[in-house]
Order: sequence, then C-alpha cells, then structure tokens
Amino acid sequence: MTSSPSPGVNLVLASTSPARHRLLSAAGIRHTVQPSGVPEDLDGNPGAGDAVAELAHRKATAVAGTLHGTPLGTPPGSGRTIVLGCDSMLELNGTVVGKPATPEEAWQRWDAMRSHDGVLHTGHCVVDVTSGASATEVVGTTVRFGDPTRGELEAYLNTGEPLEVAGAFTLDGYGAPFIAGVDGDPGNVVGLSLPALRRLLASMGIAITDLWEPREQGP
Repeated sequence: MTSSPSPGVNLVLASTSPARHRLLSAAGIRHTVQPSGVPEDLDGNPGAGDAVAELAHRKATAVAGTLHGTPLGTPPGSGRTIVLGCDSMLELNGTVVGKPATPEEAWQRWDAMRSHDGVLHTGHCVVDVTSGASATEVVGTTVRFGDPTRGELEAYLNTGEPLEVAGAFTLDGYGAPFIAGVDGDPGNVVGLSLPALRRLLASMGIAITDLWEPREQGP
C-alpha cells in the first residue's frame, strides 16, 4: 500500500553552499535556495554535535520566518513549505574546527590533519513554515586524511577552496585526492546527508519521493 503524495510540497535550502545544492539536484530533489545570513558562531564552547545542530536550527528558522505569509509560505490546506538548514564542523583530536579564517590557518590545519582521522559532523534541521514544527538530526562521518606533499598543499591552498569549507577540505573538489577514505555517509562530508533528510521529512509525514523532479524521457 502506497501513501498519497503530499500536495505542493516546497523544499527551501537555507544555505549558500553550492555543494549542498548540487547534492539535492543530483538526487532529483526539487528545491529552491534562500541563504539565511545567520552568523556561524556560538557563545560558549559547545561540542561539535550540539554546535551544528543549533546552527542548522537557527538557519532553518530564520528563513522560515521570512517565508511565512509569502507565496512560498503556502497557507494551510494548499501545500507545505519545508525549510532545510545545515551546518558542518570537523572534530579533530577532540577540537572542533570550522572554516579557516586565513591561508596560514588552513596550512596549520592541514599539518594537524595529514595522516590522521577526523569526524565531520553535519547538523540538519527541517522546519514547516506554516506550523513551525521542526526536526533535527546530526550525522557524523569519519574522514581519513592522506599525506599531501608540501607542493601539493601549496597548490591546494592557492585554489582558495580550503577557506570556503568546514575543515579546510572537500570530498567533491580539489581536495578529494588528499582524502584517503571515509567511514560513513560520504554525502554528509560534502555537506548534506540525503538519508538523514529522508528521515527528517518522513517524521513530518512527507515522502522524499514527493520532491523528485520528473526525469526527462529520451526519444
């Protein structure tokens, strides 16, 4: 027995991350993008899981607040708008790190990461614009770092990529050759766990298949 599709479900990604947008698009998930503008800093010294969960929640609720009463914020009975907020941080040797502020910091980060393991934590939060209901999940993936040469690392830093991402590395860009492997969901390292998104949507009575874009049929 199959459930009826959810009418007019809109997914809004509250993120500036091109990688998260690409992940959703590659999975055929219909969505729009609206950055939250929420500062990525917290008071105190929370653990990585608590920090990414809180920031993901802040981002999702900030965008949901701007959408309520707008065309995307559909009224009850005519569909739903769900906002997805995400945030990622790397935990290395018990220390939580986000995006490096300078090339020098990125260099120091890689000196600490090379030939070691870290855990990339990503917080995911979905908020129903109309009801305000929310659900949050944090996913952790172990990353095994390689040992790039000094020349390789200089070339990588010159791309500017390490300054744009949590942990100063990527799994889907210039940094990919310097990652020896991952244990867990690789999409989570890129910035978004699709299995986690499926679970969060299901908790709100929405099947992820209701957000699939129809495939174009060949000739």
